[in-house]
Amino acid sequence: MHFHALPLHTGLHTLTTPTCDLLQFHFLKLQQGEEHTFSTQSREFLLVMLCGTAQVQVNEHTFKEIGNRPDVFSGLPHSVYLPCQHTVTITAHTDIEVALPSAPSDLDTSPYEIRPEQVRTGTWGRLNFTRHYREILVEPNGMPACKLIAGETVTPSGNWSTFPAHKHEINLGNEVHHEEIYYFRNSSPDGWGVVRHYSPERHHDDLHVVKDHTLLEMPHGYHTYVAAPGSQSYYLWFLAGDGRKQGTTLEPTAEWITRHTGDL
Repeated sequence: MHFHALPLHTGLHTLTTPTCDLLQFHFLKLQQGEEHTFSTQSREFLLVMLCGTAQVQVNEHTFKEIGNRPDVFSGLPHSVYLPCQHTVTITAHTDIEVALPSAPSDLDTSPYEIRPEQVRTGTWGRLNFTRHYREILVEPNGMPACKLIAGETVTPSGNWSTFPAHKHEINLGNEVHHEEIYYFRNSSPDGWGVVRHYSPERHHDDLHVVKDHTLLEMPHGYHTYVAAPGSQSYYLWFLAGDGRKQGTTLEPTAEWITRHTGDL
């Protein structure tokens, strides 16, 4: 199953039936004063503070004040890269929600902080497929990582996002093999959207109703998303595959849109 509705109660929640081979996702929710300890083992993690403030202890490294936004729509992300073979303790200074995407790694490096002012921002698309991106861990930004690529996208009310649909499942031409996961939030508890995930070669074409705190795994296939009018939507996107240089193929029947609207 590629689409998941996740629990929002306190504690650590793991994607228990993953369809991706490389990517995993954990969601951590703690109340003020609580803490959680885990080992990264043979994986690298990107700790993304969705809301609240915490201290993050990684072996002998201490990051004292991580996070400063009340929600994902009210500021840029504050993150910590967690290398493989490290012990991590997260202590909540306020109530917190934390995203923890991960991928296999053998990279011997130190943990590091990615401050909001280090996040590259901008706009992709035009007209009613405009969306706003925040690149957290991408090449070439000089930040070491083994496989992970990550960022955030905020889609205005009623707009399409990651449009035209694209895929990145094989190494051919400009396309590079990467798995991807979208983790969604909505600025209204009643807000929703629709994501289409399809693969003509695999004979599947699925539509999913996206609500707050849902997740789509994409080990292959084209994908695109539209937000229903009335509220903003957000997704944390993260990838892993062959290297950290991204390359995509657009849905052939939609390539004409780029010729009429310019660069996406």
